[in-house]
Order: sequence, then C-alpha cells, then structure tokens
Amino acid sequence: MSTPYVDHPLQPGDRVPNVEFDAISREGKIALDDFLGRSPLLIGLFRGLHCPFCRRHVAAMAYLNPMLREKGVQSLAVVNTPVERARLYFRYHPIPDLLAASDPARASHQAFGLPEIGIDAVMAIRIDLPGELPEPMSVMAMDDFLNEKEGYQITAADEQMMTADHGQLVGQFLIDREGIVRWSFTEVLEAGLQTFKAPNSQELMSIASQVAL
Repeated sequence: MSTPYVDHPLQPGDRVPNVEFDAISREGKIALDDFLGRSPLLIGLFRGLHCPFCRRHVAAMAYLNPMLREKGVQSLAVVNTPVERARLYFRYHPIPDLLAASDPARASHQAFGLPEIGIDAVMAIRIDLPGELPEPMSVMAMDDFLNEKEGYQITAADEQMMTADHGQLVGQFLIDREGIVRWSFTEVLEAGLQTFKAPNSQELMSIASQVAL
C-alpha cells in the first residue's frame, strides 16, 4: 500500500491520509479510515519500543485512554517495531484497552510529515536530563543507559530498527470525526526544545473535550 509523503508535520486544519497498520493489540489490520464518521482519534506515532522515551509515551497514552474514551475519543499508539516483537513486549507490559499498531517501515511518519534528522546531527546532540542521566549523553548512549536501567532486552528485531530510526522524530495528533487535525505535538530533536518530552496532558484533554462535542 502506498502512502503520501508531505515535507512538513501536519498541522491543525490539515486532512489526514489513510494509513493501514498491522494491529498489535488484536489480530488483523487497523486503518485510519476506520474512524471516519465514528469518533475522534488521538494517534501517537513513535519510534520503536527500543526507544525508552517512546515506551513512556505509550504508557502515558494508556493512562489517558480511559479519560479520553469517556469523551468519545479513541486512541491509537503506533510503534516502529515489527508486529511479533511488539506483541511479545506488550504481553509482559500490557496496555489495557489501548489500540496499538506496528509500522516498521515508518509509512505513517512519512504520511504525517514527521521528519528524519541526519545521523551526524543526531550524534552531535548531547542530552542533559538531571535525575534521569548521570551526565549529558549522546542520544545513542542515553538509549543504552536507560534500556539497561529499565531492564529492556534488545533483540535482533530491535537492532534492525535502531540502525534505521535514530533520526526519526515522533508526534501526536488529535483528529476529528471528519479526518481533520485539530491539535498536534511534534518532537524537536535539539537540546531544550521538546526533545523526548511528552505533550501537556491538560491542554490535550481540554481540546479533546471540544473535538468530542
């Protein structure tokens, strides 16, 4: 299935493309068109589960999911992890009632305009997270440190994704019933500028209340 490519992240007012994924949390496929006319959708487009902050973003979506469902808003977390590897992970780290999907080819990131950063730029960044890291670290060293700290075991499937997506930025988009973006949050891979941060949940819930009307 071909997906469109846009050269900038989708913004409020933009129409989202249809993208189809392999479902993680159940069998079969999930397509964005499945939600048209039915419910608003919060979609999170993340790197693979080897990324410690992406695992946290997924957990944060799972936490907000019951509150969003009360407003009639569905949630979908998309990870760049092969589906069987992702199913194994979520078997031991369940995300009750949160839809999750696999997109190792990053077709959804391209369709939503989430850019990739060159490996040289990634390697030049030093991340300073007091309380998380003992000292400023490169992105790759930070991933290694946090994965070891959290006991995440890297598999061959993870290694394959890691070689391809260190420069892939992530984002979250709130889409109304007509398939129009109403709110977005996109990562900026630069020290101090939304690097590895999550969106403001109060802001998200406020806008979700408006979209769900």
